[in-house]
Amino acid sequence: MLELETIMTTELVTIGVADNLDTARKLMHEKRIRHLPVVDGPDKLVGLITITNVLAATDSFLREEDSKLHPEQIPVRDVMVTDVVTVDEHAGIRQAALFLEKHRIGCLPVVTGGKLKGIVTDTDFVGVAINLLEQLESAEDSDAEFDETGY
Repeated sequence: MLELETIMTTELVTIGVADNLDTARKLMHEKRIRHLPVVDGPDKLVGLITITNVLAATDSFLREEDSKLHPEQIPVRDVMVTDVVTVDEHAGIRQAALFLEKHRIGCLPVVTGGKLKGIVTDTDFVGVAINLLEQLESAEDSDAEFDETGY
């Protein structure tokens, strides 16, 4: 069984519970990510903020300027998801993929022994699918060469 630790991202980009929505938005834009684990201390997961949270909490450009809430005024703790589903790094890749699909979520923070170790996202699973497809295509090409040469 392949374990999640083989595909999870371990160079984490996180945000603190006291940070604001503007910081989250900038981090997501700079790092080209859609999920930010919210930590209290270096590795204690307390929540998750997604691009959907950021967009939902961002004030409409149609509202009058003097009544707008600006992203730097909105604490991450006010918009983060706190009932975050996590997974252990030794969980199987297939089971995690099935869980993401069934619950229609985009990521699973990987927590072992109470510490945030990594994150696995739907993008990681696309990478696995691409790798498997390339292996299948390579095997098919090898079979075709064998058939043509008779070896």
